[in-house]
Amino acid sequence: MKRDVLRERFGRNWYRFRRNPISLIGTGMVMLVLLLALFAPFVAPHPESAGRGVDLSSSFLPPSSAHWFGTDEVGRDVLSRVIFGYRISLYLAVVVLVISVPLGVFLGLLAGYLGGWVETLIMRITDVFLSIPALAMALAICAAFTPSIDKAMLAVSCVWWTWYCRLVYGIALSVKNEEFVQASYLLGASRLRILVRDILPNCISPVIVKMSLDMGIVMLFGAGLSFLGLGVQPPKPGLGTMISYGSQYLPEKWWLTVFPSFALFFLILGFNLFGDGLRDALEDS
Repeated sequence: MKRDVLRERFGRNWYRFRRNPISLIGTGMVMLVLLLALFAPFVAPHPESAGRGVDLSSSFLPPSSAHWFGTDEVGRDVLSRVIFGYRISLYLAVVVLVISVPLGVFLGLLAGYLGGWVETLIMRITDVFLSIPALAMALAICAAFTPSIDKAMLAVSCVWWTWYCRLVYGIALSVKNEEFVQASYLLGASRLRILVRDILPNCISPVIVKMSLDMGIVMLFGAGLSFLGLGVQPPKPGLGTMISYGSQYLPEKWWLTVFPSFALFFLILGFNLFGDGLRDALEDS
């Protein structure tokens, strides 16, 4: 019976999702980026440009049929670097969410269901982190160590779990007094079982929607750190790093900044449209 209910709910959500043109556009954009990132070595016209490859005879070439996005100061193909930059941005976002989401969900469940001193301790720590601007915290962490993509992921993860903790805390706080939770408690179910079997399923849909929306925000956050020199370091093709270096040659060498900026815009817009469509499909679940 439960399996039939889940199948019916999935079918209803999938119907709403595919009937929404915004959802389909966002999904198409996300799938395109994922495919480009996954098959970057085969799709990029000049994969050697993603590393230390140098061709000074081809430096600062404008967009053409040979180099659609032009070349940079050492002759590297900008299109190839943008495609590999997608891979780095996706890697950054996935790792940050893999670290932040379980931590935030776990702490939010504990605070919302157990209450008492556990709730006070967890939520006051969360408030402290929320009171500090996320970018300032990330900048401080990155500046304290040698700048790298690993340090950037650590810095973003240190501030990102708080929003998931707040989200799940509110849901757990409202659900724990529901009749089905009280019934499980009276039947002798343990606290762990109630958390996992009764409260956690009610948090899954909101968390999934927030994750889909956060993908683009985390990538923008990481690109901002790279732009300031505290994230992806050359010669790795981070989008923020490419935009930062390209800005030195504006307006004459406009393609060095415009194309990586548009690539970042396309990436974030795709995930935002996908997340909006997913939210509309799951809002009644």
